[in-house]
Amino acid sequence: MSGHNKWSTIKRKKGALDAKRSKIFSKIIKEITVAVKESGADPNSNPRLRLAIANAKGASMPKDNIQRAISKGADKDAASFVETTFEGYANGGIAIFLEATTDNTQRTISNVRSYFNKFGGNLGTNGSLSFIFDRKGIFAIPQGNLDRDEFEMEMIDAGAEDIQLEDGTFTITTAMEDFGPMMKKLEEMHVEPESAELQRIPKDTTTLDLESAKKVMRLVDIFEEDDDIQAVYHNMTITDELMEALD
Repeated sequence: MSGHNKWSTIKRKKGALDAKRSKIFSKIIKEITVAVKESGADPNSNPRLRLAIANAKGASMPKDNIQRAISKGADKDAASFVETTFEGYANGGIAIFLEATTDNTQRTISNVRSYFNKFGGNLGTNGSLSFIFDRKGIFAIPQGNLDRDEFEMEMIDAGAEDIQLEDGTFTITTAMEDFGPMMKKLEEMHVEPESAELQRIPKDTTTLDLESAKKVMRLVDIFEEDDDIQAVYHNMTITDELMEALD
């Protein structure tokens, strides 16, 4: 199956991922905490928590860290988080969509606005970018001993819109409404994804010159480094030239 193979979030090389591991852990811990506060500490009856734990395992988070995050979420005196989104435009008219989880909304709004202003962008109104992105389920699954043809047929039957195999990892794309059924199918097959999440995929992408694109990526990096920001999406084309410049 063919389709988009470069998403709004840039695929980093393993070394870069390792360097950001503590940041990845902090975001997963926050997701676990929110999931527990929302629907309880039992993953068997809490699908969101079950998914967060699966993503934690996929990121090689130690079991002790996972359990502490669950306990933190179950603590009635722990800080409560609010989930919110922000939309705006970066340099070159690139659309930026942010998902945030924060215990201080005013702080997060102030930070997001300052980042946009610093890098020549502007914060817009929520809903202004809804026509640019589609929400899709994205699954990363190590091939391991899976038979490619047989596995791909199973995934198509389960609702996969797109299947890519690169560097020993399947990337499965589903419609948002097929995300839950796909998770259930993988559980039935005893296949554990490295990651599974709903992402915002741009319907079309915009190509900028290298210097403009690097400015946009600096803004994306600033957003990703903010503890309140859980995910950053954009509609800029990630060219081979840009990938080489970012290495």
